[in-house]
Amino acid sequence: MLVIFDWDGTLLNSLAKISHCLQLAAADAGLERRSDDDIRGIIGLGLYEALATLYPGAPQAPLELLRERYSHHFMIKDQSPCQLYPGVQETLDELKSSGHHIAVATGKSRKGLDRVLGNLGWESYFHATRCADETLSKPDPLMLSELLTELDFPVQEAVMVGDTEFDLAMAAELGMRRIGVSYGAHPLPRLRSRDPEAIIDSMEELLRHL
Repeated sequence: MLVIFDWDGTLLNSLAKISHCLQLAAADAGLERRSDDDIRGIIGLGLYEALATLYPGAPQAPLELLRERYSHHFMIKDQSPCQLYPGVQETLDELKSSGHHIAVATGKSRKGLDRVLGNLGWESYFHATRCADETLSKPDPLMLSELLTELDFPVQEAVMVGDTEFDLAMAAELGMRRIGVSYGAHPLPRLRSRDPEAIIDSMEELLRHL
């Protein structure tokens, strides 16, 4: 089986850092501060899509400055790396030792994902990864289709695990199995709207469910 994971809010406890850096960047760009709930609602999208959703109708120049300042603040804050959620390391290790393939489908940039994988010493840990800046942003299912092709798995032998409606929506578009996690960015009603086969409260539950 191929188990595809979202990154922020699913494997890595980084939501507070993302929100804080976006609020700092908004101040730098002269844009109105958004609430933590507003920011959590767009986590999972590619950065350009996320910022355009947070600031609909905003001119391109302040949005570009916002993007640049967010990246600046995040790189500084990421000198103190975020932690994996409890049970993530053990669950991933067990999946690999059991012969499963594991992959990542994330709204992060390639540069950002490679940096955090390097911090963890995981440069070659996953069988494949796909980032929003090298394909289409969630909820378009293209990144999942590309992972299936790269790793030579039929959709019937894959499952998507994520904390946002965007993760589950792209899997649903392909008819892929999908499992939500309750501890991430999106509240339960948004996850349930995409008919996941399960919503788990901790990563350890994934092994029992699969």
